Amino acid sequence: MLDRAKVVDENFTAKVQRQEFPRAVRRITAKAAGLDQDAFIELFRSQMLSRHLDLRARILKDQGLGFYTIGSSGHEGNAAVAKVFRHTDMAFLHYRSGAFMVQRSKHLPEIDVVREQMLSFVCSKLDPISQGRHKVFGSVPLWVPPQTSTIASHLPKAVGAAHGLGLAKRIGHTLPIPDDSVILTSFGDASYNHASSQAAFNTAEYWHHKGHDMPLVFICEDNGIGISVSTPHGWVRSTMERRTGIAYVACSGLHLPDVYLAALEAEEIARAERRPVFLHVETIRLMGHAGNDTESQYHAQSKIEATEAQDPLLHTARIAIEEGFMTSAEITEAYESLRAQVEQAAEKALATPKLDNADDIMASVAPKRPNKPAPAQLTVDQKTEVFGKALPQLKEKRSLANLINFSLSELMKQYPNMVLFGEDVGKKGGVYRVTADIQSRFSEQRVFDTLLEETSILGAAIGYGHLGLLPVPEIQFLAYTHNAEDQIRGEAATLSFFSSGQYSNPMIVRVAGLAYQKGFGGHFHNDNAFAFLREIPGVILAIPSNGHDAALMLKECARLAEEQKRVIVFLEPIALYHVKDLHEKGDNGWAFAYPEQAEPIAFGEPGKHFDGKDLLLISYGNGNYLCHQAEKILREQHNTRVTVLDLRWLAPLNVEAIIAAVKGFKHVLVVDECRKTGSVSEEIITHLVERCEQLPKLARITGKDSFITTGNSWQYLLPSTQDIVQAGLDLLKK
Repeated sequence: MLDRAKVVDENFTAKVQRQEFPRAVRRITAKAAGLDQDAFIELFRSQMLSRHLDLRARILKDQGLGFYTIGSSGHEGNAAVAKVFRHTDMAFLHYRSGAFMVQRSKHLPEIDVVREQMLSFVCSKLDPISQGRHKVFGSVPLWVPPQTSTIASHLPKAVGAAHGLGLAKRIGHTLPIPDDSVILTSFGDASYNHASSQAAFNTAEYWHHKGHDMPLVFICEDNGIGISVSTPHGWVRSTMERRTGIAYVACSGLHLPDVYLAALEAEEIARAERRPVFLHVETIRLMGHAGNDTESQYHAQSKIEATEAQDPLLHTARIAIEEGFMTSAEITEAYESLRAQVEQAAEKALATPKLDNADDIMASVAPKRPNKPAPAQLTVDQKTEVFGKALPQLKEKRSLANLINFSLSELMKQYPNMVLFGEDVGKKGGVYRVTADIQSRFSEQRVFDTLLEETSILGAAIGYGHLGLLPVPEIQFLAYTHNAEDQIRGEAATLSFFSSGQYSNPMIVRVAGLAYQKGFGGHFHNDNAFAFLREIPGVILAIPSNGHDAALMLKECARLAEEQKRVIVFLEPIALYHVKDLHEKGDNGWAFAYPEQAEPIAFGEPGKHFDGKDLLLISYGNGNYLCHQAEKILREQHNTRVTVLDLRWLAPLNVEAIIAAVKGFKHVLVVDECRKTGSVSEEIITHLVERCEQLPKLARITGKDSFITTGNSWQYLLPSTQDIVQAGLDLLKK
C-alpha cells in the first residue's frame, strides 16, 4: 500500500487496542526518570498532536490546500527535550521538530500551537511567524527563529549565538534572554555530514578550548537515512565521540524516559558548565522523507513495515499502560480527540486570507523600522581617549585604509554593542592594516581574531545579531565570501522575510575586494565579480572609492544596521586602500582629512563630481578613481567637459538618482570594473532604456569575462584610464 501515512495512523489505533507493542528498547521507567503521571501524559499528548499535524498536512496536500509535508513522524521523542529546556533557550530547529514545538508551547499556555501550525500549513496571512511566506517552525515568544528547509546552514549561527551569550556579558551588553540561557539547534544524521555542520562543531570546540563560554546543545536526531541514502550504523557516534571538546550524550528517541534523562544531562552540562553538548537521539523516520517520497522505490516492503512497527507512539503507549498512567481506551480516546482538534483547526485555517499581491509578500524583505536618535558626536575628551597620540592624524590627509580605521574606531565608541572580528583583525590589524590599533583601543573582547573559516565568521555575526549585538565581521578577500555565501543568502538575508520582520540579524560585513592590485595574487585576491551579492533581496551593498566617502558611508551603515536591522556588505577596494595620489606622485589628490563633523552619506546617495555637460561617466570603486583621472585628460587634451557620478551604493541601486543625473546629457558612459556578464552596468543600461524620456547615446566598458591573472597581464582584462578616455571620445562621435 503506497499510502503509508494511512497505514501508520490505522496501525497505531489497532495495536493500542490489541496492546500489541514493540519490545522496550530501554529498561528505565518513567517514574525512575522523574516523570510522574501528569508529566508523562503531557508529553504523550504532545507526541500524538504532532503526529496528527503530520497526517493532516498530507491530507491538505492531497486536496491541493496545503503545501508542506516534511513531517516529524518517528521523531516525536524530541518533545521530552522541549520539556527540559526553557522557552527562553533560543532554539534553531530543523523541519522534524513538530513535537518539540508542541511541547515548548506549553510553557506559554496562551499560545495555540495547533492553530499556528495549521495557518502555516495553508500559507495563511494570519500565520503569526511568516504570515504565509513559508511553512516554518518559528515563534517570537517561544524564542524559535524560523529556519527554512534547513540542512545544516543554521548550525553556524547557533554557535554564534552561544558564543555571543558569553561575549555579551564580557562587554557589558544586556541580553534579551536570561544570562544563563542555553542555545539549542537540531538537525539530522544526513545533515551531520554537511560542511556547515562540521564547521559548527569545530568552531564550538575551538571556542571552548580557548576558555570561552559555549552553552550549546547540538541535537542530532539520527533516523539513519537522508531521503534515500542510508547513514552507516554507528557513524555519527564513532566520529562524534572522538571529539574531546564536546560532551557526548546518547539516548533512544523511541523511549520517552530515556530522552528525558539524556536531555536533563545535556541541560546540566550546557547550563552549569557552559560548554557544548552533542545530544545524539536515535530515532526512526515514518512515512518517507516527505509526501512526494515513495519509499518503496528504494526500500523493501519488509523494511518499511519493520520500521513502522517501531513507531515511538507505540513505545510510549506501552509505557503508559505498563506504568498504569493510561488505559488502552484512554489512549485511543485521546488520540481521536486530538485528531478532531486538528481537523477543526484546519477548517478554520482554510477560511483565512492568503497572500495575494507582491507588495504584501515583499513587505518584510526590508521593513521600515522606527527611527532612533543618532549617537552623540564624540567629545574632545572621548576622541583623545580613543585615538590618543593618533588624534592629530584626523586633521591630516590620509588614505582610504586610514579613514576606514578612524571611522570604525569612532563607531566602536558610539555603539557599545559593536564587535569587530575576523581573520587577523586583532593584533595584526588585518592583512592591509585597516583595523590596526583598534583592538588596543577597545580590548580583545570587542575586537578579536577568529578561525580562518568564513562560514563560522558569518554564522557568528548572525548569532550575535540575534542577541542585540552589532557585529562587524571581516572577510579577508571577496573570493573567500563564496565559501560561505549561503550564510548571507540563505540565512542572514531571509530571516526578516520569513519572520515578517519580527526577527533580525543586523550586521556590517566588511570585505576586502575588487581588482587592480597590479598582478598580485591572481583571481583569488583580485576577484572583481560581486553579482552574487547584488541579487540577494534585502542585502545592501556599499562600495566606497575614497576615504572621505568610506568614513561617512560607514556611519550610515551603522545606522542602517542598528536602527533598521539591515544586512550590509561593505566592499572595500583593496587597490585603493593606500593610494594617496591621483594624477602624479605626491599630488595627494586621493587623500582626505577625516570628516569628523560631516553628516553621513545617506543610503542610496551617489557622489557627483565636476559639472561638465558633454559627457556623463557613471562608475564606482576603482572605476570612479579612473574616471577622475580620465576627466583631467578629456578636459585638458580634448576640450571635453565631464561629470562623474560615483554610485557608492550598488544594491539596491538608487535608480531615481541615476535617472535624474542622466537628465540633460546626450552621452552617457558606464564604467564597470566587474565582468561584463552579470555586471551592474547591465542593470543601469536597462533602467536607462526603460525609463529615460529622451534616451541619450549609451555605451559601457567593463572587465572581461575572465578570472584575473597574476603578473602584468591583468591590465588586459580591466578597464583603464585610457580605455575610458577613448570610449568617451568614441561615444561623443555618435
